[in-house]
Amino acid sequence: MKILHLNAGNETGGGMFHILSLLNQLNKEECLLGVFEEGELYRQAVASGIQTEIFRQRSKFDLTILKPLRNFIRLHHIDIIHTHGPRANIYGVLLKRLVKCPWVLTVHSSPAYDFLGMGLKGKLYTSLHLLSLKQADHLLAISNEFKDELTGQGISPTRITKIMNGINFEQNIDEPYQRAKFGLEADDFVMIMTARLEPVKGHEFALEAVADMVSDFPHIRLLIVGDGRRRRALEQVVLDKGLSDHVFFLGYRDDMERLYPLADMTLLTSISESFPLVLLEGARAGLPALTSDVGGVKELIPDREHGWITQVGNVQEITESIREAIILKKDGKLTKIGTNLQKFAKNNFPIEILAKNIYNIYLRMNKN
Repeated sequence: MKILHLNAGNETGGGMFHILSLLNQLNKEECLLGVFEEGELYRQAVASGIQTEIFRQRSKFDLTILKPLRNFIRLHHIDIIHTHGPRANIYGVLLKRLVKCPWVLTVHSSPAYDFLGMGLKGKLYTSLHLLSLKQADHLLAISNEFKDELTGQGISPTRITKIMNGINFEQNIDEPYQRAKFGLEADDFVMIMTARLEPVKGHEFALEAVADMVSDFPHIRLLIVGDGRRRRALEQVVLDKGLSDHVFFLGYRDDMERLYPLADMTLLTSISESFPLVLLEGARAGLPALTSDVGGVKELIPDREHGWITQVGNVQEITESIREAIILKKDGKLTKIGTNLQKFAKNNFPIEILAKNIYNIYLRMNKN
């Protein structure tokens, strides 16, 4: 059986790590990756030994790649096409008319928020993407919330499978960074927020919470990891709120496993998520998590013994949760919450379960 995974190739967030983790777990003789741009996904896939092909586009709407895609599928005797991300999903609709392979699609993020803040163009992209979702033979939703959203679009539940994210908890980790490398002190309370700098990630809520805390806890620090359209705007918010000594933008990093151990807590204040990989990565390092109530986070954080869940956009709840975490750290009790989350995540969300569940779907579709 041969499976071709397709993605635009401009991913640097959770979608990219999901694809890489999955393909590194599956049989590399069976799975191939096609991308439309030579970005970070392509570089990391090649470095991992994943069979990877670039189908270069002159623009995001360059339909001339359909012919080389069709030829590639035929030449390599592809049995299943698996698309990831809006652009690849839209091209999946067109490919379905050119080849007879079953088409699987993973919904990594809410279609309603994928193009937030892009005006009329964003509304057009959203409409095209929603139409593509309805054409796929089978859809994988990375949370119950996303599954409900898809059924709300009129897609039959029989065509949707909930697949929770997973990561490799056994991988070898390079030596963690020391706080001094980033100008941090031992008694600082350090939070790490890994998220694309886009409207859907709700960075303002985190910045407001930090601003509310600095007078009582001057040693609070927030490391923001990731890049995106809103970097300059968010940097201006930090300046306007006088947070330059408390908030640090680290840009895109490919060494997150070395960063997490220097923090006290993972922070996520998104408006929408599926099942955030960043929380699993933090859990692997033994960090407790504070997250907004999005996607499948309640399946990862079942109670307050494993972390904090706040209502989306509720800065007061975020502030109170951070305050509680700081007090727990001073009392030497915060690490216990991180250890609880680490054990729970390792037992319930290993990459092996994710890969096995998805491969079983391939087997079922290939028989039909």
